[in-house]
Amino acid sequence: MKKTTRFMTEAAVIAAIYVILTVAFAPFSFGEVQVRISEGLAVLPFFTPAAIPGLTIGCLLGNLLGGAIPVDVVFGSLATLIGAAIGYMLRKNKYLVVVPTIVSNTIIVPLVLFYGYGVNLPIPLMMVTVGIGEVISCGMIGFIFLTALEKRGQQLFGVYSKA
Repeated sequence: MKKTTRFMTEAAVIAAIYVILTVAFAPFSFGEVQVRISEGLAVLPFFTPAAIPGLTIGCLLGNLLGGAIPVDVVFGSLATLIGAAIGYMLRKNKYLVVVPTIVSNTIIVPLVLFYGYGVNLPIPLMMVTVGIGEVISCGMIGFIFLTALEKRGQQLFGVYSKA
């Protein structure tokens, strides 16, 4: 398979999985306190650069299908793009890959909740609640995914793995 075809296929599969997990776990995926299971996929930049567009498009579609407002679709997807792109740059240390996603969502999502949805809670409090959810989803669930994939990652993402 050509490298570009493989890249697009990986990105599409990652996006599809992200959307499925976001919609399937919708009650936990949105709001001031959220543990978005799909954010566990933030570890995928460790294996492939295709995770950058895959996670971004998956977040965009997941937010659209979840009924998010346009500002959330745009800025939530931007937070995911920032996290995935910087995470890919940090892939030499598997423990750092998810940190940019945790940080970008912890900063951006509370602003979207406050200014976009009009949630009347202090932004710092929402940063704490969203940040805790991100640590659970990216940090804990993500590292479960990473551990499970690490043994197979070379085979699944062999063309791009760990640069």
